[in-house]
Amino acid sequence: MRVQLAGGANAVLKAVPWAHPDHLHETLRARRVVEHMRRCGYPTPAWLGVGATATHVWHLMDFVDAAPVPELTPSLVEQLMEIIELQAGQASEPYDHSSYAWRVATGQEAAVAGLSGYSSVVSALVERLRLVCADVPPPREAPDMVHADLNPSNVLVRDGAVVAVVDIENAGSGTRATDLTTLQWHTFQDSLDGVRRRLWTRILRVVGWEGAAVLAATQILLQIEWPIRLGRHDVVAGVVERGHRALDELNALR
Repeated sequence: MRVQLAGGANAVLKAVPWAHPDHLHETLRARRVVEHMRRCGYPTPAWLGVGATATHVWHLMDFVDAAPVPELTPSLVEQLMEIIELQAGQASEPYDHSSYAWRVATGQEAAVAGLSGYSSVVSALVERLRLVCADVPPPREAPDMVHADLNPSNVLVRDGAVVAVVDIENAGSGTRATDLTTLQWHTFQDSLDGVRRRLWTRILRVVGWEGAAVLAATQILLQIEWPIRLGRHDVVAGVVERGHRALDELNALR
């Protein structure tokens, strides 16, 4: 909700129902990440306040006069790649996205453990992902800040320039290649083939082939899980097709 503060400044109030007992603690952690990353020049709006009611957890942040990305372009992807580089070495909160990705990719997270039972085509893709990641050891501690939801709807642009990255509530530590992989998922269009190849190159440089396989598998599995959970069954076939294409491209780079 857009609100007006005393004195006339605009802000954005975001309130969500309590999800678990640590919800407020995690929101305060996200605020600390925001404060740290803003000091590093990371373009995310300042958080003005955090709190909770009996039913909701909320935070108030600066309003940015810009719009979510309507469609990714090579220029926007290149800008986001450079913004992600600002995350290198900036882990400030122990909230480990790399270990989570490894658990997802190796079938140890409950949310994705039962996907094989959905359909034969989903089962075939899940099995392919499991084989790719079967022998990958747990990741070492990674030093980067991770946004963890860097999709186009969370990127605000004005006149072709990225001016803000928002929805940072799940931010934590790990490898910035997590966010490069999320960004890459949204580049499977002919006009973005060149910049997607550059994303692959950057990901492989940061985490190597096995690390890239784990992150790609995690992205694919989570992209399958959410439409199934929400009953968006019409989306699943397209996700499966893109998942196989992503694996084909990664295997070609081995």
